[in-house]
Amino acid sequence: MISYLKKVNGEIKETDSLEDSCWVNIYPPYEHGTLDALAKELDIPLDFLTDSLDVDERSRYEKDEQSTLILVNSPVLNDEGKDSEAIYITIPVGIILTPGHIVTICSYENPVLDKFLENKVKNFNPSDKQMFVLQIFEQNVFRFLECLKKLNLKRNLIEQELYHSSRSSELQQLLRIEKSLVYFVSSLSTNELLKMKIKRTDLLKIGTDNDYSELFEDVIIDNSQALEMSNVYTHILSGTMEAYASIISNNLNIIIHRLTIVTIILLVPSMIAGFYGMNLDFLPFTHFRYSFAAIIIISISLGLALVYYFARDRK
Repeated sequence: MISYLKKVNGEIKETDSLEDSCWVNIYPPYEHGTLDALAKELDIPLDFLTDSLDVDERSRYEKDEQSTLILVNSPVLNDEGKDSEAIYITIPVGIILTPGHIVTICSYENPVLDKFLENKVKNFNPSDKQMFVLQIFEQNVFRFLECLKKLNLKRNLIEQELYHSSRSSELQQLLRIEKSLVYFVSSLSTNELLKMKIKRTDLLKIGTDNDYSELFEDVIIDNSQALEMSNVYTHILSGTMEAYASIISNNLNIIIHRLTIVTIILLVPSMIAGFYGMNLDFLPFTHFRYSFAAIIIISISLGLALVYYFARDRK
């Protein structure tokens, strides 16, 4: 799905065809041949569009004669929904700068771009391409920070359930969070390197403009903060999983210990009952009138003696 967007009187309006200084947003699904036709219409390499749809692409930029591709990784919810998969994954968002247009393309619907589509970003205007790119960087970092807070909150809730639990389902949830954090650390690291390189080479042609430079500096600082948070949460989570895995193992050992004691206590009366089930004449109390009561009393006494022994040993 290809949308041609312009800002008119403070509102985002969709146009029927490509116009000067408009924003071209490309979301799935794609019809056959659509990307080829768009690449020819915008006079950009087809690789700029196809590379942006590869979920394994790293953050980078690439220049052509008249156009520039910027790939930045962004977090999205994992649609697979499997218990063994990460809650969030990161995918590349392609930003293509041409002399007359700016193009964004993504393999998933992206909450970062949705904010611009819904006109929720202050001072956003597609005609100002440098500011638009910086605002995408900024909103993308905010998205990382938002997802990190949600993951940390989910981790705290799972820890409270896990403290008195011997189930493995909570550990599986923590593993999903850990996988998400691994994606975040990797993507934030490459994003930071990309932004530093863009700043060093002045790819956006910001120059000495104070407004653009200050915003770019803030974006880089926020990205570093998000990366540091990801690393801290990853270390905390790794330690937490090891600690609670030990707690679960210890709880299971306690349960097994108690079951073993119960088995030993019940074993003695069972043995006595087994002996007297042989119907042999030379067994004690065979012809005694109150033999059944005597055997029951002896079995209970031996069981109580074992209970006392283990209780004293535990103290």
